[in-house]
Amino acid sequence: MTPGARIAAAIGVLDAVLAGEAAEKALTGWARGARYAGSKDRAAVRDHVYQALRCKRSYACLGGAMTGRGLMLGAVRDANEPIGALFSGEGHAPAPLTADEAAGGHQPESDGERLDLPDWMLSLFDESLGKRAEEAALALRGRAPLMLRVNERRATRDEVIAILAEDGLAAEPVAIAPMALRLDKGARGVANSRAFIEGMVELQDGSSQAAMAALDLSGAGRVLDYCAGGGGKVLALAARADSAFYAHDAAPRRMADLPARAARAGVDVQLLDDAEEAALYDLVLCDAPCSGSGTWRRSPDEKWRLSAERLGELTRIQGDILDRAQALVAPQGQLAYATCSLFHAENEAQSDHFMARHPGWRETLRRRWPIGDEGDGFYLWVVQRRS
Repeated sequence: MTPGARIAAAIGVLDAVLAGEAAEKALTGWARGARYAGSKDRAAVRDHVYQALRCKRSYACLGGAMTGRGLMLGAVRDANEPIGALFSGEGHAPAPLTADEAAGGHQPESDGERLDLPDWMLSLFDESLGKRAEEAALALRGRAPLMLRVNERRATRDEVIAILAEDGLAAEPVAIAPMALRLDKGARGVANSRAFIEGMVELQDGSSQAAMAALDLSGAGRVLDYCAGGGGKVLALAARADSAFYAHDAAPRRMADLPARAARAGVDVQLLDDAEEAALYDLVLCDAPCSGSGTWRRSPDEKWRLSAERLGELTRIQGDILDRAQALVAPQGQLAYATCSLFHAENEAQSDHFMARHPGWRETLRRRWPIGDEGDGFYLWVVQRRS
């Protein structure tokens, strides 16, 4: 595909997303109908779509319309690329610009346009992040880093760097977490690398790694990941200690790949349909469902799908989860609450409300990780049951 043809394909996918289809579904549908597109073409179209969604409002301003064509025209203008060569109508490229399109478009003017946020969310960012609100919003306009976690049961970090290099993958250690590596190139080759196949590395965001490394596992003989999802966090914990690890999720199908991942990593994790069946635990981790606002670089369409009503529903779910999970903690055991959210309502407010409802706990840790070049936005809070 030519560069122009890739832009035309992205326009079609973006139109589907703007009509209400999820980005991943729209991309999958396009790829199934575009047998001619090679892997590099599919990756390029995906990158176009995701970047346009990260910057949807500002690109619509620059392109003059909230349409797939307007967004991609805005992207081309933002990057100072040659419009005539990409919108030529030749080789499956988009049609040339009309006179109105050539004369249209403007720089983002309002805060919502400039920061690429829905207007209702501006006050939420200000209330949650204060002076760092604009910095966080602008960070969400860029691509997230690709981070790997070294499985210390299989290899050291230096050994993994050398093994990845044999497969043409240049990884560098970063400071955010003890076992964290960042890949700047070759990200799509990770799954076929020896290090991944042999369980030496897992894909895991740097902030998530740092949070799991911050949990105290000393004396934690029994550990439960109460909202396990795919299991990345319980695998990170299991790599650190010889405790008995358990995983539970309200939708068990999310854990379908966890047994194979645990076997590859050389750890044992027991899946539970009913978390209460294994009695009490020394550490219960609640990586609760949340807005995911700290990860919107990776799933940018979620930024535009979130509503105030949905955020309220999520905070109620989070409170219910904490109320249920605290009953599973053994005397003097720990309860850990984590989100990949930037919002006060899902983070500090949940912690404070829990303490007001349940006075028999002592706070031991409360920390945020900001969006950065080593990780997403993340929150971790830990309390210990009083004896």
